[in-house]
This record gives sequence, structure tokens and C-alpha cells, in this order.
Amino acid sequence: MRRHGKAAALLLAVALAAGAAGCAAPDGGSGAGKTLTVFAAASLKAPFTALAREFEASHPGTRVALSFAGSADLATQLSQGAPADVFASADRKNMAKVADAALVEGAPSDFASNVLTIAVPPANPANIGSFADLARPGTRLVVCAAQVPCGAAAATIAGRAGVALKPVSEESAVTDVLGKVTSGEADAGLVYVTDVKAAGDKVKGIAFPESAYAVNKYPIAGVSASRNKELAAAFVALVTGSEGQKILADAGFGRP
Repeated sequence: MRRHGKAAALLLAVALAAGAAGCAAPDGGSGAGKTLTVFAAASLKAPFTALAREFEASHPGTRVALSFAGSADLATQLSQGAPADVFASADRKNMAKVADAALVEGAPSDFASNVLTIAVPPANPANIGSFADLARPGTRLVVCAAQVPCGAAAATIAGRAGVALKPVSEESAVTDVLGKVTSGEADAGLVYVTDVKAAGDKVKGIAFPESAYAVNKYPIAGVSASRNKELAAAFVALVTGSEGQKILADAGFGRP
């Protein structure tokens, strides 16, 4: 493109402007020149990055812009008018907030499930072996904040197991919990099994039976204010369809 100089640059600008203008009207589904903005829970980073590339390949000219954060933060952003086309939450609670406010199209669809596991540094210096070990005095435990799905799950498990957790830090996204374990700032963190799988040899995962007390269901829906509704519906279909389910399963997610 640079070889053609200013004329080509001008042509590109015109084309982009035409695409932007097209966003103001209902799309025809081709998506050429459009950007589809997807708000997704932080734990979905790996599979949704792969799904975005898959979607772009099957919709030439469309760019998928991914925004990852804690589901509660994303729900708040949507309620404050942040522009997005698709919302994928790590729990039904935060999806219900936006659905009750009529911020999403129709009934959300569950597309995956996930459970917590214990992440420790590879050498496991605190010798963590069970969920109860997380409550040992002196253990530097990091969890998600209660309003975040992974934090709500941790609180549910602790309550049902009768274990009083005393974390040294509560994070707003599960990726932040994982980051504190991989950086050596924590002896242990409660994250999803998919986070440990994605981290590879940076952490060691310790499964615990009490995790069954809190199985998170992941719902997805198009955003009501989207100007790319057909594309949004197509992305939701990709996630909930066979190709999306395979990518999610490869990342360690369970069936919805």
C-alpha cells in the first residue's frame, strides 16, 4: 500500500470512511471494513483470540477487537454505554445484570463451563496440597474479588467446605491472580483450570474435590446497541457451534 503513495492512502481513507458509514446502518452480514467489538471475560483470552482469528478468516475485511477484563467490570462498562457488539461473561450473574437492563439481544446462550483449581509456583514452596492448606497461617493466598465470578466461586467453595480463607490480595480479574503466582508474589492463587493449562510450566495446578461446589457457566449474547447485529449473531453462532466448542474444549473448558 505504501508503494502507491498519497493516492493509495487517500483511496484507503475513503474506503475506511465508507466502512464507518456502513456501521451506521444495519449490516448485511458481510462485515467488509467493519470492526466487531467483543467484550469477554479475562479467562477466555486464549480461546477467544483463536476464535477471533477464525471469524476474521471467514469474514474477510472484518476485524475483531477483543476487550478482556473481569466480567463485573465489563458489565459495568456496558451499563455506562461502552460500545460493544458481543458480551461473553464468566458467570450468569453479571450477564443477568445487563440482560435485566435490556442491554443484550434476546436470551443469552451458555457456551462453556469452568471450575477453580489451585495455582502454585512450580516448586510449590508453601507445600500446598489441598484446599484446606490455603488457610494455613503465613500462606500468601491471592483470590479474585467477590464481585468477580472466580471470586464468587471461591467464596462459595470456602463457605461450603468450612474453610476460612484469608487472602493477602483480592484481584479484579483471574488473570491478575495468575500473574501474582507466576511472578512469585503469591504462594497460591485460586484460578480456573483453563488458566493453569494456558500458563504451561509457569505454574503447577492442584485440583481439589471441593471445586465441584461452584461450577461457573459462561453465557454469551449480542449487545442491543450494536450496529453490527448480524455480525454479532454470526460470532455468537461461531462460539456456540461445533468449531467454537472444539476450540473451547482444547483450552480446557467444559461443556455448557
